Amino acid sequence: MLDPACGDEELRLLLAQAAEGDWAALRPGLAAVEDASELTWLLSALSEVGGVEEWTAKAIADGPDDSPALLLSGARHVSWAWEARTGQRAAQVSEEQWRLFHERLEIAEEQLFEVAEREPEWLAPWYFLQISGRGASLGRDIGRYRFEAALRRRPGHLDSHRQRLQQLCAKWGGSHEEMHEFARDSMLSAPEGSPLGELVALAHLEHWLDLADGADHAYLTSRAVRSELHEAAERSVLHPAYGRPRGWQRAHNTFAMVFSLIDEPQTAHRLFQELDGVVTESPWYYLSGDPVDSYRGHRDLCAR
Repeated sequence: MLDPACGDEELRLLLAQAAEGDWAALRPGLAAVEDASELTWLLSALSEVGGVEEWTAKAIADGPDDSPALLLSGARHVSWAWEARTGQRAAQVSEEQWRLFHERLEIAEEQLFEVAEREPEWLAPWYFLQISGRGASLGRDIGRYRFEAALRRRPGHLDSHRQRLQQLCAKWGGSHEEMHEFARDSMLSAPEGSPLGELVALAHLEHWLDLADGADHAYLTSRAVRSELHEAAERSVLHPAYGRPRGWQRAHNTFAMVFSLIDEPQTAHRLFQELDGVVTESPWYYLSGDPVDSYRGHRDLCAR
């Protein structure tokens, strides 16, 4: 099933509290999370909950010095902005959708920067500022600065690397060459067992999406790409030192999908078995149709 909590019971509880608007219960749960990467991951999931923008506004009004409430509000406004824009191509987005998109991003930027100033050691504001900056088209230099700011607070942060990869995609003004170089350099500069190997698979999927029918399959199944995908998996999700950080299912979904697409069912099947039916929206939204249906179809095909 599509599980925003990735089987994490603590996150499941926090999501329920967020849906109920119970900040009094939610706040201490977040405060107890000491790891900056884990906290950012939790906040990212919470930012997808509808209605958070309403009760965080009240929490901030009641407690202007409540930095966690301001941070969650800023994160929610980033996600809420993308909800307004939708995943349509720019030409298909209405003027009203663009207005809401930029209005919400402006609020997010203001709130996240205020948190960053109050709490200079926090990772999370800089993670979300990478997303808002890309949406607001603030430029390559600002994008790089925000990524580097995040890494100064948490070197090797996978989600920040994922956002940087997006910034370097051709569709955001980068290029395939820059994207692949960043993904490979990030993987090789990290110790074996690091989750950063997923970046190589994500880069090849982004390149594959940018190609015409026929050329896309030929690219993804080429000897060179196959070799790089195997190397990336063996250095990350298939490596004995891979520690399975919280949210590890997303990387497993990425590699399961890509190995299925290149017709290597045995490797894909191994990853599907470890996932045990936990579906993450990314990367299955790259395929047409419902992510759960896509996951099930590829899983069943690889199990034969």
